Amino acid sequence: MAERKPVESWLTDMDGVLIHEGVPIPGAAEFIKRLRESGKPFLVLTNNSIYTPRDLQARLARMGLHVPAQNIWTSALATAKFLEDQRPDGTAYVIGEAGLTTALHDIGYVLTDHEPDYVVLGETRTYSFEALTRAIRLINGGARFICTNPDETGPSTEGPLPATGAVAALITKATGKDPYFAGKPNPLMMRTGLNAIGAHSETSAMIGDRMDTDVLAGLEAGMETFLVMTGVTTPADIDRYPYRPSTVVDSIADLVDRV
Repeated sequence: MAERKPVESWLTDMDGVLIHEGVPIPGAAEFIKRLRESGKPFLVLTNNSIYTPRDLQARLARMGLHVPAQNIWTSALATAKFLEDQRPDGTAYVIGEAGLTTALHDIGYVLTDHEPDYVVLGETRTYSFEALTRAIRLINGGARFICTNPDETGPSTEGPLPATGAVAALITKATGKDPYFAGKPNPLMMRTGLNAIGAHSETSAMIGDRMDTDVLAGLEAGMETFLVMTGVTTPADIDRYPYRPSTVVDSIADLVDRV
């Protein structure tokens, strides 16, 4: 590969890189500590739209990972930024939790089920048949369909859970309308995140555990990419894809000295 400029800014996925099923991955605390001491811009990213950055800050702190709220970037924030640019002061019918509704309120959106500009689908543990039916009817009535992320399943201690992408497929089947996904692997999430911390892709790196979201998003955004083996991807999986990460490492612990 062509030689890249030194990494001056770091973006890292959360689940599978820093934590796994609510437990910190060895080396994660040291990596975050080194980042904060270095003064380099950084973001912790997640496609999960359930929580606000302040919620995630508190959850990570309980695990010994001290990440300021302003250094957390979620698919809900990326979705809100996209909608703010597309249609300022718009309206939306939202299926999701506080992370998404707060992000939309913060950009001045009105949440309504009366002729909204958009139907916005995010993550929730309580998808209701009534809400999905309403969303389908609003989309059929002309509302534009937006989703926070395309992940079909999410992790839990009991096993995989259906996530936004799976529910989006149900709505698409019922309406014939495909959504626009704002989260990874859409490079939009990376670019808006980089803009938020004043960073540039040619001197930034993305760390992730998934080839189909983290590595692909980093690659398409023009960033150096690091794949860790502490999440869903195994070494045997890598060659299944038509693209490769810049570097493969065992875990985040191997990157502490790179900061």
